[in-house]
Amino acid sequence: MYDFAYHKPTSVADAVKILSEDPDAKPISGGMTLLPALKHRLNRPTSLVDLGGIAELKGVKREGDAIVVGAMTTHYAVATDPLLKQSIPALARMASTVGDTQVRNRGTLGGSLANNDPAADYPAAAVALGATFITNSRRISAEDFFQGMFTTALEPGELLVAVSFPIPEKAGYAKLRNPASRYSMAGVFIAKTAGGVRVGVNGAGPGVFRQTEMETALSANWSATALDGVRQSPDSLNSDIHGSAEYRANLVEVMAKRALADAG
Repeated sequence: MYDFAYHKPTSVADAVKILSEDPDAKPISGGMTLLPALKHRLNRPTSLVDLGGIAELKGVKREGDAIVVGAMTTHYAVATDPLLKQSIPALARMASTVGDTQVRNRGTLGGSLANNDPAADYPAAAVALGATFITNSRRISAEDFFQGMFTTALEPGELLVAVSFPIPEKAGYAKLRNPASRYSMAGVFIAKTAGGVRVGVNGAGPGVFRQTEMETALSANWSATALDGVRQSPDSLNSDIHGSAEYRANLVEVMAKRALADAG
């Protein structure tokens, strides 16, 4: 690690002030990605702004027809929260499969979303549920928030405060995990809403995306047979030592049917 200053603010305003005054400062939540990068000297911030002491960034609450989750809420808290398990059980089940026990107890929903790893789980849920990202200064739709691999719409000095997830009629998620890293090789989140069906895919490509052909098919016929004729193109999907683009395309089709079964 390189030397850096350490700050632990107790309010969003104080954290934003520090980040705004120092463009090379980095916020840290669970540290699941940033700390390994620091240890390997892949990142050299002038200071770290620890968000762990900001109470307003934690917790789950209902606002109208949506569940609002604080950015510093851990994966374990998402997985076990009674309100989430009742309102969006698929999101709670998803959180229970993130990483391992240590990661789930330290990692946070907001940290994962702000990092926007292509293989992370939450982006697929955010896109499929039509989530809204709440920062210290504005609200951003999920589809505008994700802008490519490890890239989001967050501006310098802007802090993710919470995420609002509309409550769906039904939802389900399924993924195939890499046995070594536990990251998703392909995951599919399906949400049935009053406005139709939305399908988010993670892990298979360089970023999260919606599978619109599946959405059309399921909006017309909410059943596994509706997906029989839908094929995922391998174009633009990842291809590496873990699996070819064609393999991942097939995984998307298989995981979609499993996600539909998970939704009921």
